[in-house]
This record gives sequence, C-alpha cells and structure tokens, in this order.
Amino acid sequence: MFDLTWKVMEKDLQGLAHRFRSVGQNLANANTPGYARREVSFEDQLDDIVNGPKRLPMATTDPKHMTTHARSVEEVTPREDRIPDQLYRLDRNNVDPEIEMAKLAETKMGYEAMTRLVSKKVSGYKTAMGG
Repeated sequence: MFDLTWKVMEKDLQGLAHRFRSVGQNLANANTPGYARREVSFEDQLDDIVNGPKRLPMATTDPKHMTTHARSVEEVTPREDRIPDQLYRLDRNNVDPEIEMAKLAETKMGYEAMTRLVSKKVSGYKTAMGG
C-alpha cells in the first residue's frame, strides 16, 4: 500500500509544516534587532529522489560514508538555513514581512494541494476496495 507516492507526499507535508514553523518564527521576530531570517528547503531533495539527481552523485563504498544527496525518501530532511547576509533594516534584521507573508501563502497553497492529493489517493483506494 505504501508506494513511492505515499512516501513523497508524507515528506512533502513534513517539509511544508517545517516551513510553516520557520516563516512563523521569522514573522514573530520581524522587530527583533539582529535577527537573521530562516529558509527551509527540501523540494530539491525530493526532486532528486523522484527524477534522479541533476549531477553525478558521489560514490560511496560503505553505508556509513557521507553522501551529497539523499538515497531514499526516508533520508530526505528539511534543511533550515539562517540567511544573515541579506540586510533589510539598519538594525541588522533581514525579515521583510511582505515576503514572509507571500511565502506563508505559497506554503499554504502547497499544503492544501498536497492534502487534496492525499484525499484523492485515499478515495481511489476506497473505490478499488468496493467502498
């Protein structure tokens, strides 16, 4: 029952939830002097799993070796980076509330789209089982 699609949908929802928290933290600290905003990325990792890496992966000969990309959906983890070098205000705070609200809206739309996809997939299974 749990195919690649289910795993990708689960990781996407986890990543979007992480982005919601990060954007909320950025907005909560919009007036904190010296605060460096945070950005969450995970889509590139999922894309590499689904479509294959865009560059040649580093060869590993042992499972303990470090890799340059996730080898499976389970290894995909949202990456949260501080962005300290883009100044927005003189007090060294770089949170632009308009940009953060746009990211919040974009994340909300992605989350809603993914939950609709999950719902359709569940509905398809129900139909296949005769319910």
